[in-house]
Amino acid sequence: MKTTADRLKELMNENGWKQVDILEKVQPVCERFHVKIGKSDLSQYVNGKVKPGQTKLTAMGIALNVSEGWLMGLDVPRERTDAAKNDDVDTVDFEIASAVTKLSPEKKREALRYLLYLLDH
Repeated sequence: MKTTADRLKELMNENGWKQVDILEKVQPVCERFHVKIGKSDLSQYVNGKVKPGQTKLTAMGIALNVSEGWLMGLDVPRERTDAAKNDDVDTVDFEIASAVTKLSPEKKREALRYLLYLLDH
């Protein structure tokens, strides 16, 4: 399975980006949602030393126009869904990601079960 580091490097190689280019793309989204991703953070993500938390992962996914699952290294489509390209949905995605980080492990499992239920119905 690929990692977030692999995916970031893939994007950098395909687009001729450096880390500073990713930071420039991510900053407007970070400002909008009051998230901080600095040079050190991104360097650690690219080098595989640290995995981004859900809120930072969501901010990067929105900014780079890729799905968060793909950015995490999962074998899922790279493209954001049409719904996830809408600014209002991006806001909801980010609010959900922010809320999940505040849940206990037990509540996270409960939330996941409910989300999976919603996907099936």
